[in-house]
Amino acid sequence: MKQNLLGIDVGGSFVKAGVVDVATGQVLGETISAPTPRPSTPERLAEVIAGLATRLPQAQGSVGVAFPSVVRQGVIRTAANIDHSWLGADGAAVVGRVLNRPVVFLNDADAAGVAEMRWGAGREVSGTALMLTFGTGIGTALFVKGRLFPNTELGHLELNGMDAEKFASAQVRTALKLDFPAWIERVNMYLARMQALFWPDVIILGGAVSERYAEFATLLKCDAELRPAHFAGQAGVIGAAMASLESQP
Repeated sequence: MKQNLLGIDVGGSFVKAGVVDVATGQVLGETISAPTPRPSTPERLAEVIAGLATRLPQAQGSVGVAFPSVVRQGVIRTAANIDHSWLGADGAAVVGRVLNRPVVFLNDADAAGVAEMRWGAGREVSGTALMLTFGTGIGTALFVKGRLFPNTELGHLELNGMDAEKFASAQVRTALKLDFPAWIERVNMYLARMQALFWPDVIILGGAVSERYAEFATLLKCDAELRPAHFAGQAGVIGAAMASLESQP
């Protein structure tokens, strides 16, 4: 039976939403978005999510939320790119009260990775795959034989004397007005660290910047096979919707 569920992807700059056919992994229509509120407190962010849900009434039932945090049993454990008032909050309960619907929270990079491994660039990868999302920070999702090791926070490894995401994220590229050669030099340093620590067979590069993969692909250097994310900036929305199936009766 066809199920169209709502996926929400909370980013440091924007909150995206889309209706996903969870049987095929396809977003039905366009994704919509709204600015992430400042400050991004639980109450204000829940209001933004509710506003997006109202604009997509065709999606009924449970809702999945991809969130930029370590999420354990629905509880928010870190807040690198979100307001610190989220720490210790039950994300599903906070948003569920506003939507009056079942809600599932998971790490945003994990959500993107789930979508790519099921329907996208990671399909048929039988060894070790690493999903990297470049945006406000660097999100990571590690898969071994198709199974997710949840809540890896490899964007916070030390690189060049700082958090890796403070050195090589897409936001850093924008803030420092780096051209692709200058930015990819930093990305290659990060990829070398990932290769040295995890020896993945495949690395999937995601985030909105992956839509421009052809412009910088020849500059990338890594021993692992590199692939652009199939779903680019929609992967988090798709993976969140797929995760929301867990709360279906």
